[in-house]
Amino acid sequence: MSRPPETGDDAEGSLFEAPPAAEQERMVEAILFASAEPVRVAEMNARMPHGCDAGRALEALVRRYEGRGVHLVRVGEAWAFRTAPDLGFLMQKETVEMRKLSRAAIETLAIIAYHQPVTRAEIEEIRGVSVSRGTVDQLLDLEWIRFGRRRMTPGRPVTYVVTEAFLDHFGLESARDLPGLRELRAAGLLDNRPMPGSEDEDAAEAQGEMFEDES
Repeated sequence: MSRPPETGDDAEGSLFEAPPAAEQERMVEAILFASAEPVRVAEMNARMPHGCDAGRALEALVRRYEGRGVHLVRVGEAWAFRTAPDLGFLMQKETVEMRKLSRAAIETLAIIAYHQPVTRAEIEEIRGVSVSRGTVDQLLDLEWIRFGRRRMTPGRPVTYVVTEAFLDHFGLESARDLPGLRELRAAGLLDNRPMPGSEDEDAAEAQGEMFEDES
């Protein structure tokens, strides 16, 4: 006896049936390889056919790429393929020009990273000196910081937070992964001898090497 044609909800469910899990993984893989920037899960789901679950596909791909030459890593709220840390030396060029940030920019960036969301007035209070517009503009141009929500205080001052580009540059999943003072000293990024000012100022003033920008 032949099966009657599907009608109503049954027909609609069959028409929009999601692709198999393996095919969804291939789609996510293709999207990430083609993108120059990390991609958010919502954006992947928007590109993929109805019913796909990019989040579940990502979980499978993370396991698949363990131990490979490239890893699937989380960058803030987005995902990207990155060279395995132990193979980074293969990507280095013979000649690398280092463009260092100014001390003011290093201090400002460190304060934003460790205290975000933070206003200009709060940055100036921590540094003990005013913050020039040029310093903030430089960090905005690098796309390492962005404007956050305005504070619900008189004047509604704007706040600053670090960006996914900042996290990606330093190989961090989130700002919570920033090293503490002990780790910075162990890595040689802070002097072991006592420095004037608070611990936060100490961290901000001594991260020049950490916040170098390759161009």
